[in-house]
Amino acid sequence: MTGKTAPPAKKTAPAVAKKKAVPAPKEEAAPKKEEAQKEEAAPKKEEAPKEEAAPKKEEAQKEEAASKEEAAPAGEEPPAPEQPPASTDESAPIPTESGAEATAAPAEGSPAPPAEPPAPAPEPKPEKPKEEPPSCPLSLAVEEVSENSFTLTWKAPEQTGQAGLDGYVVEICKDGSSDWEAVNQEPFLSTRYTIPNLSSGDKIHVRVVAVSASGTSVPATLEQPVLIREILQLPKIRMPRHLRETYIRCVGDAVNIMIPFQGKPQPKVSWTKGGQPLDTNRINIRNTARDTIFYIRQAQRGDSGKYELTVQINGAEDKATLDIQVVEPPGPPQNLKLVDVWGFNVALEWTPPVDNGNSEIKGYRVQKSDKKSGKWFTVLERCTRTSCTISDLIIGNTYSFRVFSQNICGLSNSAAVASGVAHIEKTKSTYQPEKIPQRDMMEPPKFTQPLTDRTTTRGYSTHLFCSVRGFPQPKIIWLKNQMEIREDPKYIALIDQGVCSLEIRKPGPFDGGVYTCKAVNPLGEASVDCKLDVK
Repeated sequence: MTGKTAPPAKKTAPAVAKKKAVPAPKEEAAPKKEEAQKEEAAPKKEEAPKEEAAPKKEEAQKEEAASKEEAAPAGEEPPAPEQPPASTDESAPIPTESGAEATAAPAEGSPAPPAEPPAPAPEPKPEKPKEEPPSCPLSLAVEEVSENSFTLTWKAPEQTGQAGLDGYVVEICKDGSSDWEAVNQEPFLSTRYTIPNLSSGDKIHVRVVAVSASGTSVPATLEQPVLIREILQLPKIRMPRHLRETYIRCVGDAVNIMIPFQGKPQPKVSWTKGGQPLDTNRINIRNTARDTIFYIRQAQRGDSGKYELTVQINGAEDKATLDIQVVEPPGPPQNLKLVDVWGFNVALEWTPPVDNGNSEIKGYRVQKSDKKSGKWFTVLERCTRTSCTISDLIIGNTYSFRVFSQNICGLSNSAAVASGVAHIEKTKSTYQPEKIPQRDMMEPPKFTQPLTDRTTTRGYSTHLFCSVRGFPQPKIIWLKNQMEIREDPKYIALIDQGVCSLEIRKPGPFDGGVYTCKAVNPLGEASVDCKLDVK
């Protein structure tokens, strides 16, 4: 009987193998499968490591297989269901209590699949740094306001970026509105802009932005709106500095003067001379909103005088005076004559010219000409008097003289020529030397500077000085303690222009004492003493 039952026992193995992929109908196996699935799903929910989940799956599979073998009765072969074999690679999803799908456990005896390493995250590419837009324009201000426009000025921003500025855009917005409108369609690089075509009485908000390739800046905005109305300004003449003094021109020169003024509304400009209107045939006046131009093509002396400029706005006015002096070269001096001739000298006199050329006479130029050469040479460049003396003339020559007058415009066109000539004659003279009385210069010796007491240091050379006068030159004798110092190399005695000196070379303690300088000549003698201490 045991031999018959052996074959069925062998056949049960494949049946058990076929049932591994199919859920068993037994009631005892179902709870165990659910427990195994819960144990398998629990680590996934808690995100436990895969290495801990693999042993739990193997234990659940072994328990399931053991329960199936115990449930089948001995000697009976359960009928095999006719179903296609389940693929070992893909397991059917099993629903869990939480509604999630869990994968089927792997077949018994197969190793647990290795944990897949997480894919490395891609490295982010470094982003290029974005260029910052330019900074805000600076010092936005209103320069001028008229009845239908106003002018803005500002300064360039501190930061313009690498690409530089493309320009500026000006935007305006009426007071009470929020609609900003660009005044210029294309950016411009100037820092001054006039906004035209505005209505008088409007209040306009303004802002300016800087534009570059990297973007636009924060706008620079005026704090208060601009009221479009003409600002009244009192008239004022701004006379140039060089016109505040007399304006001097030569005859025939052009006179072209521009005098600026200010005032709003546009002032009325008028010119007069001596209270009378100007002669428009000779003088041209051209007025603009900011200046007036005074023009004479060819000035004449009659154009000299004081011109009055008046600028008026309603009842207010401002006046200025323009003093013009038109000059020309003066006439020649009058009544030039030779006053005297003596030795090598000539004296001339003359009177001022009748016509000074409408300018003060600055001086006279005096020239001479000798009869031999006939050429004129300037003797005095600018003589400020109406007389002069000419010296250093050559004996035997005959000279002529002429004089030009000179003013700010230059020399006179002609000169005054002396009617006579000066002939320098050779005079005979005998030289008589002056008799100088003889003076007795004899004088006995006398010391003008005595010797002075001195203190010196041992080993350091020292000098004694005194001065003496006398004629004939006195003889100098030096004594030490009333003993004459003769040819001793330790002492060097000198005399120069009456100054006597005695050098004592490297004195020692025994060189101290009283030194005497004696001067002797045929008329007498003199002496001076001093004391020398050596320490």
